[in-house]
Amino acid sequence: MKKIVAVIKPYRLDEVQEVLSNIGAVGMTISEVKGYGRQQGHNELYRGAEYVVDYIPKAKVEIVVDESRVSAIVDAIRKVAHSGKIGDGKIFISNIEQAIRVRTGEVDKEAL
Repeated sequence: MKKIVAVIKPYRLDEVQEVLSNIGAVGMTISEVKGYGRQQGHNELYRGAEYVVDYIPKAKVEIVVDESRVSAIVDAIRKVAHSGKIGDGKIFISNIEQAIRVRTGEVDKEAL
């Protein structure tokens, strides 16, 4: 099993959720997060005063899938989240040793 974590622009979230549902992703966790990468924040003007925004709002999508589905899901996220501009986001993939469904006690693939 693999865990896919995608940090994307918030306005792309609905499209990402839709495409993942369409390709059969059963469950995911969505979080509103803030951070920065290469863009290093930016300056904004509010009521005549300039201030620095260090952390950019992002959406974090987490999904645990069987290894055979990883490339399809990563490709789908990448295609939908891509705008070609700085700050499009990142996708991280890591190993999951075990999954357990709390309600039934099912383990690993059955728990997904």
